[in-house]
Amino acid sequence: MEITIILASFLAAAVLGLLVKHRSILEATSIAATAIAFIGSIIVAVKVAPPGGYETLSFFSIDSFGAIIMLIIGLIGMAVTVYSVFYLRQEVTKEIIGLGRVRQYFIFLNLFLLAMYLAITASSPIFTWIAIEGTTLSTAFLISFYNKHSAMEAAWKYLIISSVGLLLGFFGTLLYFTSIDSSISNSIVSWQTLAANATQMDPMIAKIAFIFVLIGYGTKVGLAPMHTWLPDAHSKAPAPISALLSGVLLNVAIVTIFRFKIITDMVIGETFSQTLLITFGMLSILIAALIILLQKNYKRLLAYSSVENMGIIAIGFGFGTPGIFAATLHMIYHALIKSTLFLSAGTIFLKYSSTKIAKIQGILTTLPVTGIIFFAGFFAITGAPPFGIFITKISILSAGIKMHPVVSIIAMFLMALLFVGFFKHVTEMLFGEKPEGIKTGEISGWLILPPLALILTALFLSFYIPTFLRTLIDNVVSTY
Repeated sequence: MEITIILASFLAAAVLGLLVKHRSILEATSIAATAIAFIGSIIVAVKVAPPGGYETLSFFSIDSFGAIIMLIIGLIGMAVTVYSVFYLRQEVTKEIIGLGRVRQYFIFLNLFLLAMYLAITASSPIFTWIAIEGTTLSTAFLISFYNKHSAMEAAWKYLIISSVGLLLGFFGTLLYFTSIDSSISNSIVSWQTLAANATQMDPMIAKIAFIFVLIGYGTKVGLAPMHTWLPDAHSKAPAPISALLSGVLLNVAIVTIFRFKIITDMVIGETFSQTLLITFGMLSILIAALIILLQKNYKRLLAYSSVENMGIIAIGFGFGTPGIFAATLHMIYHALIKSTLFLSAGTIFLKYSSTKIAKIQGILTTLPVTGIIFFAGFFAITGAPPFGIFITKISILSAGIKMHPVVSIIAMFLMALLFVGFFKHVTEMLFGEKPEGIKTGEISGWLILPPLALILTALFLSFYIPTFLRTLIDNVVSTY
């Protein structure tokens, strides 16, 4: 029931956007839809925690990992929607966009959130694939939102690379279906059905299938070398959409990979999938660490940080049971903190009208509260205490030091290199003399509250994990 209500609320908000032209109604219905979704996600998570699973109708089922991602979508979706209302009002005032574009924005935003919820709750891998493809279509319009040549190019690049990647993922999904008995092939093949029939799958086909799935959905995750769309798309999309792309969508895609990993491990053991995850994870960390040093655009800087953190999550799962708890918690922290950084970056863009690092100085003077939030987000995302990513990074590296000491040492070195590069760019932006013509003072308190709420939530979870959330994470460890 809760899932149906969540999906219906986003669908209703999107349809209402087509019928109603009044901006305040669009804003109110979008915020209401995300509030309903967040409350519904909490209810579902509490229900899932004790038994470890939850099913409703034949089209939806949620395991503990799905419940965690639902919470992430719900909380960040609500924060982003509230922020979007006041962000777009500023852009309308500056005549950057018109009211017609605002209407299109909220229609596609609701469809984007709808597709992500559907992807994580679908009981069938085919429905999951359709929903993730739906996120590609809806976000392509949002990436090209400003109709600039560079934005259109980024949108087409994102659309083509993601679609080709998902096509490979779909082929891998069909290979998994070879294990299904012909007597049940006409019914809906669920994740549970694939798991139940995994032992009938040919080991070689299982290896080929997982490679296709990892490359296919890994394209959507932004794992290197399939990451090439990500920096362009995140840098050209409106800041709130960048927050959803980086903080939420990447997690939806990577969880899909982990679900296929369970089935693959049943057929051929854990070593094969773990080796691939560690390989792609390390490559992602390496490329992000090297490129961040040379970045000139702060939104691309944050995008490459997402590539790094997806790599960290991948190697955490690649290290096996000891690293899975930390990697799952790292996913939660990254979602909250990266969304905080992108929303803060949106406010910085509104003030300075530029995304070039060289043109941004004196943020702590011009935007004192936003500057502090952005600075805190930087320390949090790079693994500085007291934020939880400090513990999750150490825990992941500790999990790998026995079985993969060389990998862990190289990863630690690359993380340190990334911190240095990130620190160099962020300090250039925060300190120094503000440019002439830039007024001092925050733009709006409503642009402060959403990122502030997210960073405080991340800080709170760094010291205390609610019982039901801890149970969900423990269930993920025992399952994945």
